[in-house]
Amino acid sequence: MASKWYSKGFEGFCDGSVDWDADTIKCALVSSSYTWNDDHDFWDDITGELSGTGYTAGGETLSNCAVNRDTGNDRVELDADDVTWTSIDAGTAVAAIIYKDTGAASTSPLIAYVEFSDPVVTNGGDFTIQWNAEGILQLASA
Repeated sequence: MASKWYSKGFEGFCDGSVDWDADTIKCALVSSSYTWNDDHDFWDDITGELSGTGYTAGGETLSNCAVNRDTGNDRVELDADDVTWTSIDAGTAVAAIIYKDTGAASTSPLIAYVEFSDPVVTNGGDFTIQWNAEGILQLASA
């Protein structure tokens, strides 16, 4: 999985308006009809979200979000538990959007776009995103 930061989300970490391990952080699935664009700031900019059985609009809340310092690699890693959709039949997912949910789409800042190695066809089975053991996102010091 390849991750791209949205500038708004990165700014939120810098100014303190996004708190990874205290805020409600969500993960939503999008189809190929959405194209990543760093000019997208908030959840209301997202198009192409999956829709169907086993999928709730807005995605799933990430649990056990944690900020870990990796001194061996000189970086900070943002991690959370793997996320699972049960019996999902909602289309083909090409990426996950990570964002802070404020309760209003127009003020929920986008954090990251996580592109899957291959599109995932949901067909009624369970779908789990297994995050990298080194975190969903990393902030390197060098």
